[in-house]
Amino acid sequence: EDGQRMGLAGMIGEMVMHCDKDLSSFAPTDLAEVGGHTEAAWRKLAQLITALENHGLPAERVAEIHAAAQLVKTPVIGITGTGGAGKSSLTDELIRRFRLDQRDRLRIAVISIDPSRRKSGGALLGDRIRMNAINPWAESGARVYMRSLATRDAGSEVSQALPDVLAATKLAGFDLIIVETSGIAPGDAAIVPLVDVPMYVMTPEFGAASQLEKIDMLDFAEFVVINKFDRKGAADALRDVTKQVQRN
Repeated sequence: EDGQRMGLAGMIGEMVMHCDKDLSSFAPTDLAEVGGHTEAAWRKLAQLITALENHGLPAERVAEIHAAAQLVKTPVIGITGTGGAGKSSLTDELIRRFRLDQRDRLRIAVISIDPSRRKSGGALLGDRIRMNAINPWAESGARVYMRSLATRDAGSEVSQALPDVLAATKLAGFDLIIVETSGIAPGDAAIVPLVDVPMYVMTPEFGAASQLEKIDMLDFAEFVVINKFDRKGAADALRDVTKQVQRN
């Protein structure tokens, strides 16, 4: 009779209450525990990221992580763009082609950020819906590690914890790290200082050509992707975007 008495909201509240505990205590004490690409090492990396996201580590510990990460030269690709441009589908396809081209020798980490809703505080973390190429192939074992982050109250397309999370992920010894942000406005370019190769994803429906003047990422992106190219006006969009990048 508990369900009848409590109702749906009451049952959800009860479950959340029982799950509401600080997970920072599970973070590894030795940074070497996150290396090795075993299931246990990836679990330790997940616990370390959770502690960083919840500000559960002392400042000197975070500084130690950053200092160790500076010695690691793992390339970081940052994929950003407007909401609904197809960032997650593009990320999935990139991973699939990296794996095929390199015969699954690379170990890839994906950090995927989704927006938190200001009213409810929740985040869908729906980028995983598009991820079809991250599962293990054959007997080679897991090659792609994926972690979802919410923006929380950052007021930006990236989480405030992202620099710390990238440092921790570098320590795990991946060959490539891909960061995918939540949807951005024309003036947003917060991902640029955090990554080595910024990539901007857009669609042909950006409006008048003058709108391109407002897109900050056309100044900073190493690659500009016009996705959903089968739509009407895509060839015109390619021409207009190319001219704008040249002018910039």
